[in-house]
Amino acid sequence: MHTFNFFSLLFIFSLPSMAQELPFSSIPPAADKYTAANSISRMIQGLGFRYYWATEGLSGEDLEYRPSKGAQSTLETIQHIHGLSKVILNTAKNKPIIRPATSPPETLDELRRATLNYLKQASKLFEKQSETELEQLNIIFDRGGEQTKFPVWNLINGPVADAIYHTGQVVSFRRTSGNPIPKGVNVFLGVKN
Repeated sequence: MHTFNFFSLLFIFSLPSMAQELPFSSIPPAADKYTAANSISRMIQGLGFRYYWATEGLSGEDLEYRPSKGAQSTLETIQHIHGLSKVILNTAKNKPIIRPATSPPETLDELRRATLNYLKQASKLFEKQSETELEQLNIIFDRGGEQTKFPVWNLINGPVADAIYHTGQVVSFRRTSGNPIPKGVNVFLGVKN
């Protein structure tokens, strides 16, 4: 017969939370040299860090907040960022983005996990790209078999910049609904003190 002590129980109960750790609570160390590909990767990492802390600890009231009747709620904004993260990942894979898009996950936990993991995968794929491979990537939209292609330049000023913009909205919305981001989040250094 086995007996469990306190530390055994603590380990068992911590397993699910360890398996659920999300990326971008801090920004990974910078690359040794500058390339176009790892610069795009770093922009995605910066987005991931901002998104992680913008969405950490949101309440139901925060998710329902909308600045005006016609504006998107915080939850709808987070769902839009999720869609943008799929575009970013599919571009890194040189894979078509099917339109209309599928429905996003419904819960905040699912949205955060999917979005952050898409950004992590995209960041890792981009940092491995050679200049030649990067030049061959396209944003590919597929609407009923009709494909439209755009160069990676459009990824930077389009989905990446848009996702950063909307992440800032989430920060503003949650501040207005009375739940600002945690103290100590330093976007310049990419850490939380």
